[in-house]
Amino acid sequence: MRVVKAILSHPSGRIGGVIVLVYLLVALLGAVGLTPHDPLMQYRIDRLHAPTSSYWMGTDLFGRDVMSRLMKGIGQSFTVAFFSVALATLAGTVLGLTAAWFGGRWDTVMMRFMDVLLAFPAILLALLIVTIVGPGTWTSVAAISIVYTPIFTRVVRGPALSLKARDFVDAARTFGSSRSYILTRHLLLNLVAPLTVQVTLALAWALLTEAGLSFLGLGTQPPASSLGLMLSDARNLMEQAPWLLAFPAVAIMLSILGFNLLGDALRDILDPKTRRA
Repeated sequence: MRVVKAILSHPSGRIGGVIVLVYLLVALLGAVGLTPHDPLMQYRIDRLHAPTSSYWMGTDLFGRDVMSRLMKGIGQSFTVAFFSVALATLAGTVLGLTAAWFGGRWDTVMMRFMDVLLAFPAILLALLIVTIVGPGTWTSVAAISIVYTPIFTRVVRGPALSLKARDFVDAARTFGSSRSYILTRHLLLNLVAPLTVQVTLALAWALLTEAGLSFLGLGTQPPASSLGLMLSDARNLMEQAPWLLAFPAVAIMLSILGFNLLGDALRDILDPKTRRA
C-alpha cells in the first residue's frame, strides 16, 4: 500500500500507472469476449469503412472491426510479454544467484555465456531463435525470454555478490542456516526492489519485441490478432485506410510509454540513491 501511495504521488508514476491499468482492463475485456463485435467476423459490405458510430475505429480489408481486433491484440501482446518476462525473471534470478553464490569457474562460464547473448541485438537474437524453431505465439515467448534472461542475470548477480559479503550472511552461516534459506531469505528478498524495476522496464521491451516479431510474420499467426500483426496487415493500405496503421501504432507507443514511466517511478521510489533532485 505504501508503494501504491508513493506511485500516485510521483508524476511519472501516476501517468504510467493509469496507462498500464487502462491497458490491462482493455486486455481483460478482450480476453473475456466483451468486444463491440466479433474480432473474426467479416462484414464484407463494410470493408475499409472509416471510423463511425458503428465502428469506432473503422474496419479492415476483410470488414473486421478494428477496435475489437485491437482489444484482442492488446491482450495477445500482453500475454506474450508477461509470460516471456516471467520466464526471463525466473531463469535470470536462479542463474544470477547461483553464479554469485558459488563463484569460481561456474560464475566465469555462466557470465561469459551471458555476455555472448548480450552481444546480439535483442530483436536479431529473437529472430534467429524463431527462425530455427518456427513461428508461433509460444515460440515468441521462449525467444523473448531467452533474449532477456542475461539482463536479469546481471541485475541479480551484482547485488548478490555484494550481499554475500555482508555481516548478516556470515551470521546466518554461523548459526547453521541452510544454503537455500540464505539464498531466499537473505539474498533474494533484498533483491526484490531492483527486480521489480527491471521487470517493469522489461515488459516494455518485450512488448516492442513481440510487435516486431509479429510484424515480420514470425510471432502471432493469423487469424489471431496482435498489435504487430495489425501493423503488418495495414502497411499496404496506409494511404487508403490510415486508421488501420494509426490505432495499433498508437497502442504500441502508449503501452511502452506507460511501462517506462512506471518503471522510472518505481526506480525513484525503491532506490533513494537514484531520486531526482
